[in-house]
Amino acid sequence: MEEEFIYVGKIVNTHGIKGEIRILSDFEYKDKVFVPKMKLYIGRKKEEVVIRTYRHHKNFEMITMEGYTDINQVLRFKGLYVYVKRVDLSLAEDEYLDQDYIGLGVYYNRQLQGTIIDIRSGALGKKLFVVETLTKKILVPFEKELISKLDWAERKLELVPITGLFE
Repeated sequence: MEEEFIYVGKIVNTHGIKGEIRILSDFEYKDKVFVPKMKLYIGRKKEEVVIRTYRHHKNFEMITMEGYTDINQVLRFKGLYVYVKRVDLSLAEDEYLDQDYIGLGVYYNRQLQGTIIDIRSGALGKKLFVVETLTKKILVPFEKELISKLDWAERKLELVPITGLFE
């Protein structure tokens, strides 16, 4: 089985002169990724690095990497994407990545309404499913309370009845 790399953010800049880098990330499990000793993979070639230190600063995840102690060593990473291997995330049995929901059939009153094609950020950091129906795309709040049944084997997500959602 091919290793699955998961996108976790983008290196937007360096910070200081000691090789610290600034990552912009909206990844849902940052607490599992940005920890010392975690392996990250940078850029298209997935260059492996190991986190030495981590701190959160403003909107950014700030890390230093083992073997990198100078700004000149890390400048080449600026603008590159950062990945982690799915197997390294150690997700609990009931934890799923946003991307796992893409492609699920959305059912409402036992009727297939459409397919989840994307997940967007809404107001106040709330997530929204983008559901493509036969005639349009609609946004559905991504809230556990609104999901009555989730069947990963059948790739089905059943929503609780909400007046006006698909009417």
